[in-house]
Amino acid sequence: MFDYRLKVFHTVASRLSFTKASEELHISQPAVTKHIKEIETQIGAKLFDRKGTSIQLTRSGKILYEHAEKIRSIYRDMEFEISQISQQHKGKLIIGASTTVAQYILPEILAKFNSYYKDIKIELLTGNTETISTLLKEEKIDLGIIEGESQSSYFEYRTFKPDEIVLAAKSDHPLAHKTLNLKDLYHLDLIFREQGSGTLEFIQNRLKEKDINIHKLNTVMQLGSSESIKNYLLHSECMAFLSISTILNELKNNVLAVIDIKNFSIERDFHFILPKGQQSELIKLFLRFAE
Repeated sequence: MFDYRLKVFHTVASRLSFTKASEELHISQPAVTKHIKEIETQIGAKLFDRKGTSIQLTRSGKILYEHAEKIRSIYRDMEFEISQISQQHKGKLIIGASTTVAQYILPEILAKFNSYYKDIKIELLTGNTETISTLLKEEKIDLGIIEGESQSSYFEYRTFKPDEIVLAAKSDHPLAHKTLNLKDLYHLDLIFREQGSGTLEFIQNRLKEKDINIHKLNTVMQLGSSESIKNYLLHSECMAFLSISTILNELKNNVLAVIDIKNFSIERDFHFILPKGQQSELIKLFLRFAE
């Protein structure tokens, strides 16, 4: 029900790419451009500025994006509330989530879920992707949400939410506004997540595809959470690969900066991880709500 042109704009603004938006929406890039131009004509303002090969939201674009987020949320809530009329749900759901998802994405979803379903008790267990997979295998949780790439034949996997991993540093870092080449990584001081982290797995695999050996990079330290890494960056000249979801506030407040790497990006999806077979009604309900 979300207005389609607004949906196109929201997708472009979220991904900051006409190409990625066209792929996600399954329409051509000229069609994406046409919808954006129609909105710009309607409101009488430019929505995007081009910066070389990248785009950025204009001031008008940022205002429209903020309101588009609110409108999208209102439509989603309205449709969900109507669909849940006359249904009663009770029980307990134990969810396991990898640290990035548990800290930065799930709290808002869980708070809203609780406002609808006060008789459903939720327990959230947190750990890295490897830990969550083990908990599900041992039947200590009902479902998991992970960020890792490896998949096991024990489980069913469903896409939850797209994400991007970016190279970050403090905003006054000497290289904060430079564009690097991949080979430059060998000359940087880097902080990484701990072994077993899904984020680390993704970084390692994407770098390997580009013939960059993560074990030959200058790893100053490995830390067990994104919060630890962010705070470390603020007090050092190090850089780190972090989920964009974890640094939105720091980017907004100009505390951290994203460092561009020429012809390189790390895109991924967070996944639900479920036991194979028929799912309980509570699991189905939570999946519908979160999606």
